[in-house]
Parts: sequence; C-alpha cells; structure tokens
Amino acid sequence: MRLSRCLIAVLFSVAGIVSPAAAEALQVDIVYVRQEEERLLPLSPLLPPVEDEGIAGALLGIKDNNTTGAFLGQSYHLHTADLPAAGELPQSAKNADFIVADLHADALLQLAAARGDALIFNVRAEDDRLRGEDCAANVFHIAASRAMKADALAQFLAWKRWLRWFMISGARAEDKYFAAALERAAKKFGAEIVEKREYAYEATARRTDSGHMQVQKQLPVFTQDAEEHDILLVADESEVFGEYMPHRAWDPRPVAGTHGLFPTIWTAASEQWGATQLLRRFRRESPRDIRARDYAAWLAVRVVGEAVTRTQSAAAADIRNYVLSDDFAVAGFKGESLSFRKWNRQLRQPVFVANARMLVSVSPQPQFLHERSRLDSLGIDEHESACKA
Repeated sequence: MRLSRCLIAVLFSVAGIVSPAAAEALQVDIVYVRQEEERLLPLSPLLPPVEDEGIAGALLGIKDNNTTGAFLGQSYHLHTADLPAAGELPQSAKNADFIVADLHADALLQLAAARGDALIFNVRAEDDRLRGEDCAANVFHIAASRAMKADALAQFLAWKRWLRWFMISGARAEDKYFAAALERAAKKFGAEIVEKREYAYEATARRTDSGHMQVQKQLPVFTQDAEEHDILLVADESEVFGEYMPHRAWDPRPVAGTHGLFPTIWTAASEQWGATQLLRRFRRESPRDIRARDYAAWLAVRVVGEAVTRTQSAAAADIRNYVLSDDFAVAGFKGESLSFRKWNRQLRQPVFVANARMLVSVSPQPQFLHERSRLDSLGIDEHESACKA
C-alpha cells in the first residue's frame, strides 16, 4: 500500500527535512550528454539494440526526485544533448551545473576541462586512468572502474578456489585494458594466469546456415593445447567474439570475464534489497529491463536529488562539498549505503557477479576485509592512487 501524502509529509517533518512552506522553490536542471557514435549490432539476435540506454534510467531518476521534491518545493528537469564526434560543446551543457556524462574517456576529459565549475557524473567510462593519473576534480564516477569489476570477479573466483586462469583477450585497446585489470586482480588475490592469448577476430557470415559451423570449428582449434587451467577468462569489451566462447573451447571449463560469468554494477536478475521495486518502476516507464548504464544514470540523478534534499541548495559548490563529506550516503538497492571515495571521487559500491539470467554472487566476498570499508577492497585503494586532483 502506498503511503498517503499526509503520512509522507509527516515522515519528512520527523526526519528534519524542511517543508516547502519553509523553503523557497528550487529548480534543478540536469543535462544528460551522450556521444554520437556508430552503434554495433549485438552478436545475439535475442539482444535488440537499445536507443535510450542510459537516458531511460536518468528519466526514472528525475521522476523519483520529483516524487520527493513535490513535498519540498523542488523541481527536477532533465535535458539531453548529443556531443558531436568533433565540434562545439552543446549550449545546454555550457550552462549546466549538473551533467550526467554518457561519454568515453577522452570526450569526458574534454568536457571536464571545458566545464570546470560543473559537477559531472560519469556513467559510462570505466577507464582506470580517469580515477588515477588523468582524474579531474569535478568528475564523480558512478560507473565502476575496470579494476573494481576485475577485483569483484577475482574475489569470487578465489572463493571458489579457481586460481588457474587461461585468458583470451581481444586485439582492441579496451580489451587490453580489461585484460590488464584482470592481471592486476590475479596478483592481488592470489590467482595465476597460466597462459594468455590474443584473438584476432575474423568476421563470419553468422546469419547464414553455416555461420555457426565456422565458429564451432575455429574456437576449439584456437583454444587447443592450453596450459592446465580452472577457468577461461575472456576480455572482449569490443563485443566481437566473447559471446561465442562458452561451450566452444577445447577444454570443458567455465567462461568468465566480459562474457559467461561477468562483473557488473547492475543486473535485472537482482531481486534482493528491494531491487524488484526498481525493476518494476523502470518497466512501467520503458518496455524492457533496466541495464547497467540505465542504473548508473538513475543513480547519478538520485545522488543530485539526495544532496539537494539534504542541503536545501542547488549550488554546485554546496552539492560537491556534501557528497564528499562523511555525512553523504545514497541508497542503491544493493543492501548498503553508497558513498564516494574522497581520493578519486569513485562511488564505492558492491559489484554483482552474474550470468545472462541469474545473479550468482555479490562482491566484496565476506572474507575480504578492509580497514576503512569492505567496499574499498574493490579497485584502486587510496595508497595506490595516482589521482592528484
């Protein structure tokens, strides 16, 4: 049963949150900036391309913020802008105090440099350098870094005692970045990469009656004679071969990494900690399941909403100070409050370990502790950080 408006007002009063009668109306404008790019078709025909990935999550966040804002004299609005492959920053992004950035690393850094006085929430770029040597003081990372995701997977594999890894990486830069994150995680959690290979993808006619046969013949040969291993790790962020790996390797081993068993900040298979509520609300707005980028965008908008509610301010400087304080926490349907690391502005959060249909585990695993927060066992810790911003 939904709470009545009167009851909600009473709850806000008890919580000490100022009512609209005691506060001037605030209008909060958030700009969602995404990158113009060619979108590749998914390998599986069961995964249709999604045109509103990310934006759909941000719109749900706006709706959630306005549900609370209606009682507090706050009004939230989302504006969208496409960042051209080469060109001037969109006008709406030039004037915004709060920007949700659905951008790759270089474009994100350009935006951060151009809008040093704005708060930018990164919901896409997972590059570790953005949290390290190339960090920007005005960028807050909602998306998990590759190091966080690799550590989450490595912790689960360590718990399973699957410590001998055979790794296959794609040839593109982003594939190699994730492979490097997996190598780092192996050293951190006591695993061994017994062999590494690089897969040079050759396109096949996969939608003809012989396409699957070509793949079926190629992959066993490619993976033959590997060192003895417990699991096959795939680093294929480019989405060109990883989907083919399960059930086709020479040795009968589980597949993990970017495909098979994979780390992610969100999966629609999650139903714990009230997650089904989020999924159902998302489905009412969009005729599909919520994806990881949708979740990141939703959470970015909720961070702004939570900070505005607590500070009763829409000034970027006030919001920045609050979200970096010890008082800040935001709920994310993950079983514990989420907060930002002060040294690199990365959101500390649990990372799911999942397959296509099920949530398998949640990292950090119980046995991995940390002096500050168990969540800081995932990714680059403060003493390792190269971020000087």
